[in-house]
Amino acid sequence: MNFLNKMERKIGKYAIPNLMIYLIAAYCIGFVIYTVNPNFMLMLTLSPYHILHGQVWRLITWILMPTDTRVFSLLIMALLYYQLGSALERSWGTFRFNVYIFGGMLFTVIGAFILYGIYAAAGTGSLETISLISSLTFTTNYINLTIFLAFAVMYPEMQILLFFIIPVKMKWMAVVYAVLIAINLILTSWGGRIAIIMSILNFLIFFLSTRNYRRVSPKEIHRKQVFKAQMWEPRRGSMVTKHKCAVCGRTELDDPNLEFRFCSKCDGNYEYCQDHLFTHQHIKHS
Repeated sequence: MNFLNKMERKIGKYAIPNLMIYLIAAYCIGFVIYTVNPNFMLMLTLSPYHILHGQVWRLITWILMPTDTRVFSLLIMALLYYQLGSALERSWGTFRFNVYIFGGMLFTVIGAFILYGIYAAAGTGSLETISLISSLTFTTNYINLTIFLAFAVMYPEMQILLFFIIPVKMKWMAVVYAVLIAINLILTSWGGRIAIIMSILNFLIFFLSTRNYRRVSPKEIHRKQVFKAQMWEPRRGSMVTKHKCAVCGRTELDDPNLEFRFCSKCDGNYEYCQDHLFTHQHIKHS
């Protein structure tokens, strides 16, 4: 997380706001292309063989591959993931959400080349045929799934209406998805396994890197004690500040590059700086 903080301060201004809108627009464009000319869509898929032979546009155009070829299902998917993705962007910030999505895409591309290398080393069949077959496995379907899983981790108690009727908590939906992923890993081919693992690798990294281990460290405990002791002390000539971290007490006067956000999981209006937004202990009133 410290690495992300440093990267955000350096290149955070280049992050793309409302990224989900662009992704959904890409799916819609891909759906139109698939409907008009399915064969042309094959020229846009993630095929390492063709990429290594000059068709470098495939590194980007595979994102256009629609996750569903039915209009109604595509609309439901677009609406659902726009809401989930927008909520995650508001919670994490634009930069971190960009890293999460583009990280999933990067891992997917790496997975495609790993699979291509395995088959090429084995020398089984035509390389072109093998790469085409494997490329059809690599879509953004599992990247979308990681958006759902990340949202379920952030808001496990939130309910959605299954089939617009049955209320189900996000944590139980996440369990169902996890079981389906496990089943697919068992039943699918090696190409499918690599596609699944690489596509959800961004979620696994996110989950492991945001576990709240720092809250029990002596350094963090000391900082909290100092903050509580100085909470009511005037700061820098008694200047009024707009933001103040509820953990370390820093404001925009301490560092103009600091970013502050409120935590939606704490009871009350508690604001945290970028170093403690994901590492603080949530405040719950009994």
